[in-house]
Amino acid sequence: MSGKLKLGWVRHGVTAWNQAGRIQGATDIPLSAEGERQALLLADRLRREPAVWDGVACSDLMRARRTAQLIAERLNLPLVGDARLRERSFGEAEGTTEEERVARWGSDWRGKVPGQETDAQVRTRGLAFVEEFTALHPGESWLIVTHGSFLAQMLQALGSGVDDTRIANLSLTILEREQDAWVPTLHNCTAHLGTV
Repeated sequence: MSGKLKLGWVRHGVTAWNQAGRIQGATDIPLSAEGERQALLLADRLRREPAVWDGVACSDLMRARRTAQLIAERLNLPLVGDARLRERSFGEAEGTTEEERVARWGSDWRGKVPGQETDAQVRTRGLAFVEEFTALHPGESWLIVTHGSFLAQMLQALGSGVDDTRIANLSLTILEREQDAWVPTLHNCTAHLGTV
């Protein structure tokens, strides 16, 4: 296919831990029924839009894989998994609430949690995926189903200029490749969920 290379970044649907305010990281938490409903709402939105997608790639963690599976099935697209798209490991913070993290490590806990994957490590594996994947799929448009912290790091690493907000569950961010830059055409959009 010849066209402009495009990646549609999707954060997985909501989980019970999301709803309880617990940080998940690499812990393999399943998608909730609400998360499944959200995935189908995005799939239905994409079916109605004129943009054509060539496939769906996803993290190997259950919550992202199930989100991707529902979208791929509804849109009749191929699905591929890649462990490099998984969420940042939050080490000892996984399973804790914000209140518990602040009590244990202080308000700047993000830099203090033992066993946590660094920003640099997340970006290195994420950029390796993007470089390899886009080389294999020149001119194609793919949905990439991943995780909030990972996606925030990727938006910064790719120089998109849209890294200032929390990435919402089942949001869609579209980046198009223009020469040597990734240009955002949509960011953190949840219109399909009936929210701003």
